[in-house]
Amino acid sequence: MSVLETERLLFRDHLPEDFEAYCAIETDPIARRFVGGQPRTREAARRRFRTHLSRRDGRLRLWAAVLKESDRYIGYCGVYPHFGKAGAIPGEGTLGFTLARDYWNRGLATEAARAFLDFGFRELRLRRIVASVQAGNMASAHILEKLGFRLWLLERVNGRCFYHLERRAAANQDNGALRAPGGAVGEGLAPPARS
Repeated sequence: MSVLETERLLFRDHLPEDFEAYCAIETDPIARRFVGGQPRTREAARRRFRTHLSRRDGRLRLWAAVLKESDRYIGYCGVYPHFGKAGAIPGEGTLGFTLARDYWNRGLATEAARAFLDFGFRELRLRRIVASVQAGNMASAHILEKLGFRLWLLERVNGRCFYHLERRAAANQDNGALRAPGGAVGEGLAPPARS
C-alpha cells in the first residue's frame, strides 16, 4: 500500500525485498552518526526491519521511501506517534526522515519532510508535529528550519546534545527561521555551553 507521493518520491509499506537497502543504511556509520550515534549490526538492523514489516495498521508510522525514477528503496520517512511519559500523546506526531547517503544533497529529504508535514496536518489532523536533531546535524536542522519548525527544548543525553523542535497546525504560522526562546535567527542551532 502506498500512502503518499511527491514529484520524485513514493512512500509505501516496507517489503521484504527492501531489507538489503535498509540494512545498508542502518549499518553505515556516516548515515547513522546523528541517528543513534553508531551503526547497527546486521542482526539489529534485521530486528528493526521486522518492526517496519509488521506495522500495517494506521498511517501514523514510518514508510519506505522509493525513488520513482528507478523504483529503488532509498530510506524511510513519515510521521509516527509522539510519546510522552504516559505514552502516545493524542493529536501529536514525530517527523522522521532517513535516506541512504547516495541520495543526500538532492533536496529529497526536504521533499519528503515537507510532504509528511502537510500529510500530518491535513490528512492525520495532528495539532502538533515535533522533530529531534542531534547537535552537529546541520543538514536536518536546515530542513526543519525551512519548514518552519521552532526550537522548544535543548537536551543533553549521554554526552550528546539534542534540539527538540516543533511545528503547530496554526493557520497563521509563518515559515521563519529557528530561534532560541527570545533569541535571534539561528541562535537556536548553536549547542548549549558546557557546564
